[in-house]
Order: sequence, then C-alpha cells, then structure tokens
Amino acid sequence: MKRIVCTVMLGLVTLFGANAQEYKIITSVESIVPSGLGRSRIINVQEDKDYQEYTSVQTDEDNTRNKSSRSDIRVKNFEETKLLNFFNLGGIRFQNIAANDALITSKINTMIAEGWELAFVTSAVESAGGKGDANGIFITRYIFKR
Repeated sequence: MKRIVCTVMLGLVTLFGANAQEYKIITSVESIVPSGLGRSRIINVQEDKDYQEYTSVQTDEDNTRNKSSRSDIRVKNFEETKLLNFFNLGGIRFQNIAANDALITSKINTMIAEGWELAFVTSAVESAGGKGDANGIFITRYIFKR
C-alpha cells in the first residue's frame, strides 16, 4: 500500500511540477549612431527581482506616489557581451552586422543547450529624430521559457 501511495504522490508532483514555467529575457542593444560612436551589447541579468516590491496601487482614496528608490531597482549583477556597432567612420559596416549575428546566435544556442526554448522575439528602433539628433539604437528582446 505504501508503494502505491508513494508512486501516486511522485506522479502528482511530477505532473504539477512540469506545468510550472520560467521565463528569461536576453536583450541585445545595437548602436545605430553615425561614425561608430555608440555602444552595442548583449545583456543577460544574473539576479532576480520581484516587481511587487516596487509596485504601488493607486485608488481614489489613496493616490500616494510610488516611493521606490531607483538605486534599489537597479540590477548590479549582469552579463554584458560586447557587440559591434552598425556604423563606423565609413558608414554602415555589414561585417559588424554579421559578427553580431554570430554572437547572438551563439547566445541563443547556449540558452537552448541549457534547456531554454526561444518563445518570443520583439524589437524596436529609436533612430535619428532630425537635425542634430545623433542618437539611435536597435533593441531586441529574446524571451525564453522552460
């Protein structure tokens, strides 16, 4: 009888444990600043944060401002992989884009080898906003689950 109960309990733990999912975000930031002056990186956070610690609820009765300290929210433990900028002094540098693709592919393959599945990819661009605006980035978030 004990064997049956233990087997059933082990089966239930395995069944319910298999349904829990964990997510991880890896971000690539690639500079599109002219003359190669920007910085490009892959960022991988190495610590957990609980969003609830920095969240407040606004109501009609209580509209107290969120007083979370920016220094508490900041993450100090992260992996930073250098990427190359899209531009150099001569203009767009396709070799740099190919190098970045190789590094990002390596990171994705490493994550998959560690048991993660690439679930979603989302990107955005902030490009030059007109005369005198030399800022610009191409940001991509790779969302993994397991």
